Amino acid sequence: MSGEKILVVDDEPQITRILRRTLSAHHYEVRTASDGETGLDTFRDFSPDLVITDLQMPEMSGLELCREIRRLSQVPIIVLSVKGEEDTKVAALDAGADDYITKPFGMDELMARIRAALRRVSAEKVEIKMQTAIGSFSVDLETYTVKVRGNSIHLTPKELELLVYFLKNEGKVLSHRTILSAIWGANSVEQNEYLRVFVGNLRKKIELDPSHPRHVLTEPWVGYRFIAEPDEISE
Repeated sequence: MSGEKILVVDDEPQITRILRRTLSAHHYEVRTASDGETGLDTFRDFSPDLVITDLQMPEMSGLELCREIRRLSQVPIIVLSVKGEEDTKVAALDAGADDYITKPFGMDELMARIRAALRRVSAEKVEIKMQTAIGSFSVDLETYTVKVRGNSIHLTPKELELLVYFLKNEGKVLSHRTILSAIWGANSVEQNEYLRVFVGNLRKKIELDPSHPRHVLTEPWVGYRFIAEPDEISE
């Protein structure tokens, strides 16, 4: 038994039934709720390790639930959304969700997202120290030295700040607004083109093939996800 607890909040009984059965079969302890208010009460009582929530629900929406949970905890939140809800996905990520998956979805994909989110819990507790190595990257904040796959590269101060922020949130979906606010301040949250320029410059310096990035991944209409694992280089 893994001992990890998952709360599922969705107003579709079929969804909660399938998720309860599947997650229990993978040795997670599961509780379900059919609306946001009940979900929040269950969250306080159950103290789950991860939350899966729909966005469109009665009484309290998944968006509101994300905000309320973030006031209490940094537990990973995966939101379920229907195709085309880009604005709602972005709002959920800005409200504190860590990832999203679009309905209809495959259980293999959902299970992989759950495992990744749970792995990040321990990783996110580790602050970027003066000298840090994660995956393909090593960063020395004392000398402003960055190495990618063992090769030293030069980054501008803002590019370094962006890379460090990505490393701190490795594997997590980050909305444009979240990144802009964290790196450039709250007054810059609408300057998506500005962010695209910096991401493009960063890709040119750290990616083997900037036109097919393996590390700074685009989440269409939403933002970016950073993966620090080494590139697979074929002989």
